[in-house]
Amino acid sequence: MHGEQLALAVSGTYSSGKTTTTEALSIATGIPRSDALTAREILVDLVPGKQFQQLNAGELLALGLRRLEERIHTEARASASGPFVSDGSVLHEWVYGEARMRLGLNPGAPLMHRAVKRIVGIPAKPFMRRYMDAYGTVTKARAKRLYDVFVHLPLEFQMDADGHRPVSEKYRTLCDRLLVETLDELAIPYHVIGGTIRQRVSGIVDLLGLPLVMPVDEAIELARRRIEASKEMVAQKQIANLVEPSVWRRIRYATRY
Repeated sequence: MHGEQLALAVSGTYSSGKTTTTEALSIATGIPRSDALTAREILVDLVPGKQFQQLNAGELLALGLRRLEERIHTEARASASGPFVSDGSVLHEWVYGEARMRLGLNPGAPLMHRAVKRIVGIPAKPFMRRYMDAYGTVTKARAKRLYDVFVHLPLEFQMDADGHRPVSEKYRTLCDRLLVETLDELAIPYHVIGGTIRQRVSGIVDLLGLPLVMPVDEAIELARRRIEASKEMVAQKQIANLVEPSVWRRIRYATRY
C-alpha cells in the first residue's frame, strides 16, 4: 500500500508512543498528521481550575465529546486534502469511556475514592450503559468508513509519570485489549508493530511502502523536540489555571458521580 490515498490510524492507549510515532512518521514521509487536542488541553478550557480526578460523569462525557468533535473536524479536513496519518482514532474516545464504565470514573484514584464513586453512581449506570453503547455504534461506523488500515502499538513503555493522568495499569491494559477486540470486530485491517520508536516508524514505512523525505532518526529527533515544546506550553497554561481545592471541595468531588 502506498501513501497516495492512505488513511492510516495509529492505535494504542496511554503512553504507548502514539504521538511520537505519528509525528515522526509524518515528518519522515511528508504525509500530514491528524490529531485531536489532548484531553489535558481540552480540560484547561472546558473546566478551568479542575484536575481530572475532580471531574464528574457529565464533565467527563463533555470532555470526550469535545475531543471527538475535534478529531472528526481535523480528520475530515485531512482526508479532503489527501493521505493522512492519525494520532489515535475516533475509536479511542469511545474505548476510554467504555473502560471507565467498567473500572470506575477515576481508575487511578485511591481505593476508597473509587468505592464511593461506584456507590453513588449506581442510579446513573443504566443510562450510562445505553449512552456508551450508542456512542460505540457511531464511532465504530465512522471508523469502518474512514480508515484504510490501523497500526496498533502494544504496551511496551512505562506510563508517563506526568502527574495528570488519572489512570492505572489495569485501565491501560483494558483499553489496549478493547482497541484490538474492536478492530477484530470491525474487520478493519491492522498490524501490531512494537519495538523502539525507530523500529516502529521504520516498520510502518516498510510495511506500507511509504516514501521517505527525511531520514528516520532525524525525523524522530525533530518530533521529540516539537512534542516537548507543546507539552511545556500546556503545562504552563494548566498551572496558571490551577486552583487547589479545599478539603470540603475534595469531599464533594469524591461523593458525586
